[in-house]
Amino acid sequence: ARDLSLVLRAGALPVELEFQEQRIVGPSLGADSIARSKKAGIIGGILVLIFILVYYKVSGVLAVTTLIANIVFILACLVGLEATLTLPGIAGIALTVGMAVDANIIIYERIKEELAIGTPVRESVETGFARAFWTILDANLTTAVAGFMLLNFGTGPIRGFAVTLIIGIICTVYSAYFVSKMMFQFYMDKTRGQSISI
Repeated sequence: ARDLSLVLRAGALPVELEFQEQRIVGPSLGADSIARSKKAGIIGGILVLIFILVYYKVSGVLAVTTLIANIVFILACLVGLEATLTLPGIAGIALTVGMAVDANIIIYERIKEELAIGTPVRESVETGFARAFWTILDANLTTAVAGFMLLNFGTGPIRGFAVTLIIGIICTVYSAYFVSKMMFQFYMDKTRGQSISI
């Protein structure tokens, strides 16, 4: 008991607590926040998809398909872990989808660079994926480290965000590189490696 009292007093500051602000959130406000976040997610997602399709053409269709697969993978993992999807969890999904878009842009711009210097189409795709891999992995690993720190030291909603973020990072690396590469191989087979719409 003496040890416990010492631990409890160890971090105590010799000041009185003064209330600056206090908020009580009712169920209607929580439901309104969820509805607004869904609306914002849908509008933002549609705008991103339109941009990708307009800018990258047929390759944009492959990118959109990869993003949809990424979201399905994330949701499947959350269902498998029986995780509850909260507002921080939705934010984690939105962040990882943004990172997946970023990964696709890195790959496509590497492919464009190869095409610009006159590399044949099939080799440009292979080189673009190879050169983009370490950049994608590095960016996602640094975010994963932050996610593990949040998971280790955070509580409540922060841990929910961290779990979704870590799952999303794993799914993003898999879908953005491996699934996207497989789709490009099918695309190359269709065009016989002669042309690419990017």
